[in-house]
Amino acid sequence: MALPHAQPGVPVEVQPHGVLLGSQKTCALFKSEALEVIRLVLMAGKRLPAHQTPGEMTIQCLEGRLIVSVGDKRQTLSAGQLLFLPARTMHEVEAELDSSALLTIALHGH
Repeated sequence: MALPHAQPGVPVEVQPHGVLLGSQKTCALFKSEALEVIRLVLMAGKRLPAHQTPGEMTIQCLEGRLIVSVGDKRQTLSAGQLLFLPARTMHEVEAELDSSALLTIALHGH
């Protein structure tokens, strides 16, 4: 059963999963015409292959540690850190540790 998307004006829980992290899955929290927010769950050693989004995006690490690669530059994101990527930036995300993050994507290009 799919999780319902967030409704306008209704809070959504985005605290770290902690010990339950291994049993969680990536899911879209909401999507509108202009914005999408996804709760990414990525276990250590797993990766999202190189891809790009048409609009700007942020990756906010909630727990664990992620490596975000843009070209030959690698940024480490630890819990509590946020990374901004401009529209159409080719990037790859790899979990160094079991991790979850909030991905916020602007769905309009520039």
